[in-house]
Amino acid sequence: MSAFTTVIGLEVHVQLATRSKLFSPAPVDALGEPNSRVHPIDLGLPGVLPQPNEHAIALATRAALALESTVQPQSRFCRKHYFYPDLPKGYQISQFAEPLARGGRVPLGCGRFCRLHHLHVEEDAGKLVHTDLGTLVDLNRAGVPLVEIVGEPDLRTPADAHAFLSHLRHLLRFCGISDCDLELGSLRCDANISLMPHGSTEYGTKVELKNLNSLKMVQRALEYEERRQTAVLAAGGKVAAETRGWHDELGESRSQRSKEQAPDYRYLSEPDLPPLQLDAAYVAAQRHALGELPAERRDRYRQAFGLTDVDLDALLAERDIGDWFEQVVAAGGDPKLACNWLVAELLPALRERALPLARSPIAPASLAELLQMLGTKQLTQNTARAVFRHLLTAPMAPAQALRQLGLDRIADPEQLQPLAAAAIAALPEAAAAVRAGKRKALDALLGHVMRATRGRADPDALTQVLCTSLGVPTSGT
Repeated sequence: MSAFTTVIGLEVHVQLATRSKLFSPAPVDALGEPNSRVHPIDLGLPGVLPQPNEHAIALATRAALALESTVQPQSRFCRKHYFYPDLPKGYQISQFAEPLARGGRVPLGCGRFCRLHHLHVEEDAGKLVHTDLGTLVDLNRAGVPLVEIVGEPDLRTPADAHAFLSHLRHLLRFCGISDCDLELGSLRCDANISLMPHGSTEYGTKVELKNLNSLKMVQRALEYEERRQTAVLAAGGKVAAETRGWHDELGESRSQRSKEQAPDYRYLSEPDLPPLQLDAAYVAAQRHALGELPAERRDRYRQAFGLTDVDLDALLAERDIGDWFEQVVAAGGDPKLACNWLVAELLPALRERALPLARSPIAPASLAELLQMLGTKQLTQNTARAVFRHLLTAPMAPAQALRQLGLDRIADPEQLQPLAAAAIAALPEAAAAVRAGKRKALDALLGHVMRATRGRADPDALTQVLCTSLGVPTSGT
């Protein structure tokens, strides 16, 4: 067992889901030709002035509210100066002493939370592309709106860091604040980690980890750094304050630069932007626009529909999944059946066709009607699935699809009698086994009729007819 306590804090940059940049009308798009979406404002050319994107401020405010942060009545933009090829102005417009929001927390699961220090708004820098010909600069990302979410050093294991990011990503996606696509860089994380002796109240020397491009990568990098720092301290050495880059292919971090002296960013108030004033009415309007949060919806679904945690996890994966589910229930679909068919049948079918739920060829009301027909035994499970598959290719009312397919349910004993007799004649050994008390052999007879009727025979009614024909009780072992 290690003699040290691990201390982890995360700084997460999240790209806001806007169409244009934070201070210019240039479009936001992760793909496209390099340097094709750059505006003079992004470059800080003489005579241009930044114009705040109202929607970006709204989304940032909603993010703060979703994270239970306190939105400040006044926040202020400033210039963060540093010189790097991907920063065309020579400074980044950010927030420092007066951020948009303070406090808040991110759930970790099992009733645990990690506190947040603050949340602030800033513009993104450009991107450096390293090639065999040299380093190229793409400024398409310069000026893209971000919120930086700064966590307190409350995390004690790499698994906690993974949980933090997983829950944060789910919450922000659910609320429509960001798509949080790690591959495209709309969610990026820097992790700070240090070790201190058990029982100590003084944190150890902090190391910052960069180049973390997935949730699992964050956990792997922190696990490696935890082992590395433990080995250094156990040998009587000192951990250097530095920034280290993670190399996932090698499974190790490597030193990038020393942090013994903090860089002087020469923060100055942004002279071209007034203080950002958000009154109580504005904050209340953003809270209303935020809608129901995942935890609130989970509690409501559990109480109203009696669904299991597995069901709830599936329905809460995205807001639109839960919204679609509620439309099915409102149209008369049984909640449990609606959840099962949505999660196990419709969503996989849409993924195969590369269709979003909003473009589903089966409407919520149609699925509700199908489930009602199944509940009243107009359909068997097999015929319901056949109708469902037909509706995916030819949208229509389920009843119409049933008629087109000729799959009406057969439950009339008079219609089932000749079918049962044919099965008994075709499978005399199975019939004899049933008469001898081997109940399992009845499945062969049921299957024979189901194949003959393409799944239209009602299983319960057919079982009764077969048992009567064979002279055995309709229930037994």
